[in-house]
Amino acid sequence: MSRDNYVFASESVSEGHPDKVCDRISDAILDAMLREEPEARVAAETFATTNRVIIGGEIGLADKTKLHQYLEGMEDIVRACIKDIGYEQDKFHHATCEITNLLHEQSAHIAMGVDAAEDKEEGAGDQGIMFGFATRETEALMPAPLHYAHAILRRLAEVRKDGTEPALGPDAKSQLSVRYRDGKPVGIDSIVLSTQHLDPTLSSGDVRAIVEPYITETLPAGWLNGDTVWHVNPTGAFVIGGPDGDAGLTGRKIIVDTYGGAAPHGGGAFSGKDPTKVDRSAAYAARYLAKNVVAAGMADKCTIQLSYAIGISEPLSIYAETHGTGEVAPEAIEAAIRKVMCLTPRGIREHLELNRPIYERTAAYGHFGREPDADGGFSWERTDLVEALKAAV
Repeated sequence: MSRDNYVFASESVSEGHPDKVCDRISDAILDAMLREEPEARVAAETFATTNRVIIGGEIGLADKTKLHQYLEGMEDIVRACIKDIGYEQDKFHHATCEITNLLHEQSAHIAMGVDAAEDKEEGAGDQGIMFGFATRETEALMPAPLHYAHAILRRLAEVRKDGTEPALGPDAKSQLSVRYRDGKPVGIDSIVLSTQHLDPTLSSGDVRAIVEPYITETLPAGWLNGDTVWHVNPTGAFVIGGPDGDAGLTGRKIIVDTYGGAAPHGGGAFSGKDPTKVDRSAAYAARYLAKNVVAAGMADKCTIQLSYAIGISEPLSIYAETHGTGEVAPEAIEAAIRKVMCLTPRGIREHLELNRPIYERTAAYGHFGREPDADGGFSWERTDLVEALKAAV
């Protein structure tokens, strides 16, 4: 049986966190390739440390003669990402950090298994299991601890970058322990906020005085009270931040990218991967389906699992779980899903219009729970499948 009264914690990290710097660069490379060729195949990885960024991985283009030309422009992409995030430290600066480019052409054997041909449909780029989740805890249909942990860091980034709070640095982490009563989030037991600050004379109390008003305005009224425990920069000074303080790597924050531990997630990261990789596209499709199931009133909470095999187009399995909140049997939801959406790699890409340069913006503050953009970004957050699901059930 599920518990009704408990405390659950989730964390988020800012765009200046070393791993998120790497996610941003990998997704910026992906977007650059999709602008040139919407069917480009990309698997870009980034490593960052003191005064150095290394990019590597594979790129597949229909016009192979252009690959070298595009690779020459990668350094500018890396520097633009670092500059926009805000790093101008002595040991990690957008203008002076050393960049090593090890990107190369995609493996012909991988392409052979994935590409469509006269006798086969385009297959999945790898095997794997992908999960989607939605819950009525927030208007975004996301788990409350992660939703608000993201929101706090987004707000602090806004006031840092617009000059309101110039003492704040790009690197930051948040963590909320949320109290649930009768299965619903009602308050904050504790909050952890560690943020880089550019003034070395600031104490933890000084930093709290800066950030507390923004945290308070971001959280629902009444969630903070005299019993809430605060830990702001609990180790003291946090002046050395970003890749100078800790090495970063693409794909190391997948629990932050997904549901904050409130639901399962697959083993594959998202950033730097084009949408033929079901690690990414099928995870987006699963979230899209789960969100539409909840938005349709079929359940208050829903998990969807999809599974794939490399080179095979159709999913091997579709699983739905409504966690005791369902108005419709899970088996009926599974059958309806098969009717309303083609879940082959190409079917997902076409339905959600994923072959567009929409990924750099996903690299920080979560891939889910965001508002759909007019240009197609976060298309998997639409609830336009509600009526089709109802009709199918």
